[in-house]
Amino acid sequence: MKMIKKTAFILVGAAFFLLPAFCKAAADYAPGAAVITGIIFAVTIGNPFEKLTGKYTSFLLGAAIVGMGCAMDLIAVLKAGANGFIYTFIGIAAGLWLGVFFGKKLKLERNVMYLISVGTSICGGSAIASAAPALKAKAHDIAIAGATVFTLNAVALLIFPVIGRALNMDEIQFGYWAALAIHDTSSVVGATLQYGSTALEVGTTVKLARALWIVPVTLFLSCFVGAAGEDEKKSIKLKVSWFIPGFIIAAAIYTFLPEHLPFVADVGKFLKSVSKNLMVLTLFFIGANLSKDKLRELGFKPVIHGIILWLILSSVWCAAIVTGVVKCAK
Repeated sequence: MKMIKKTAFILVGAAFFLLPAFCKAAADYAPGAAVITGIIFAVTIGNPFEKLTGKYTSFLLGAAIVGMGCAMDLIAVLKAGANGFIYTFIGIAAGLWLGVFFGKKLKLERNVMYLISVGTSICGGSAIASAAPALKAKAHDIAIAGATVFTLNAVALLIFPVIGRALNMDEIQFGYWAALAIHDTSSVVGATLQYGSTALEVGTTVKLARALWIVPVTLFLSCFVGAAGEDEKKSIKLKVSWFIPGFIIAAAIYTFLPEHLPFVADVGKFLKSVSKNLMVLTLFFIGANLSKDKLRELGFKPVIHGIILWLILSSVWCAAIVTGVVKCAK
């Protein structure tokens, strides 16, 4: 029976990696289908490679993002990041304030409240992992916050493209909305991947700029919120995802080297194509990592807290983009 599960898992994963390259229809719907299939796999017959997918999913996600940078113009990347700077600052400040406000109203445990707020406001699991040491959070707190944010990420990946098309958002507008309103980088990439190549480039760039706010927010939590350790000194531990500088370096190579080494452009485009397929496979793994145990850990109040924050922030950003309050530029 175990061999059958493993074989089925491998075949499904291989299908999600290969099919988008050969079928346009599959490429359009593969990201959402991958997450749903992974979740169904996990909660019905179980993930036979749970330890492996849990260990390597973050690396595969990073590799896919770096691969996407292999065929992106660095000047355009920096321009998009700069355009989204003020919006990300406003969104993070509002998200943290609302998170604390509603967390206290719901009487959430302090660390869970801050971890969900940080995960919602910045970049999901990466922000939670960075903020946890500053808050002296326990493993259970991290698990609850991570499962809450992860579940909402999966929902966003599925419904954002539908809403975007219903509102006639163009690809640049959708890229901004996804980057500003979806928690985790993987879900931003997965949602924009379904919407178009321009949406993917804009969403990835603005999202990575948003992720850089991990550093100042973690410093703030360490200095003003985190509890002191046994030696009465507050520790500061910063964790910036390696794929952010990796993405920038890859984009710089694609932008500046082809003038001297023409083959670099072709290699970059190939790597970007492969990275899209790798991202779909990674989304399948992400869905498969949502086990029954994680769902049981959620509880009622943390989910309500996460949903309230998510609905408010995503709705406000959507309205601001559609009405032109947020100026979307590539």
